[in-house]
Amino acid sequence: MSEDLVIGVDGLARPFWASTNAMLRDYYDSEWGMPVTGEQALFERLCLEGFQSGLSWSTILAKRENFRAAFCDFDPQLVAGFTEHDYQRLMSNPGIVRNKLKIRATINNAQATLDLRKSGGLSEFIWSFKPDSTPEPTTYTEIPTQSIESKALANALKKRGFKFVGPTTMFALMEAVGIVDTHLVGSHRRGSSGIWTA
Repeated sequence: MSEDLVIGVDGLARPFWASTNAMLRDYYDSEWGMPVTGEQALFERLCLEGFQSGLSWSTILAKRENFRAAFCDFDPQLVAGFTEHDYQRLMSNPGIVRNKLKIRATINNAQATLDLRKSGGLSEFIWSFKPDSTPEPTTYTEIPTQSIESKALANALKKRGFKFVGPTTMFALMEAVGIVDTHLVGSHRRGSSGIWTA
């Protein structure tokens, strides 16, 4: 077994990052890498990955409920209608990441999500970039940060008007929603999505 895996008190193998505190462990055990296909749920993940850029995921996860409250549970129909008053409200909200470019991007991306409804929708669009195979990392160093598909997805989203959707951010999204499986070989979560085999 990889030295990058830690055996918990429950006897289950997890990567080190998912063994450092209960919040990350619960997220790893129940959410990360599981298929997400609904428009609103995918929009939320897309936005939060954008906010995470340059920050730790634990920072975003700890503020997730605040983000949900601030952005109307990431309902793209509602967020697309945000006004300058809403922007100022968000910029003065200490419970979220107050980055003006990321907040503007989230409002912008809500409108872009609505526009995608004319051609199949956000879920169909993002999942169309699922690769034919997934990485099989045994150590952290073997986990890629980008892929041909994440670069293509980033470019395609940008052409559709999305912002803060670079190839590294999109690869993180693809990992989080089950499009690729980068659970370390030996982790108790490897292959748990039902999309990829262990």
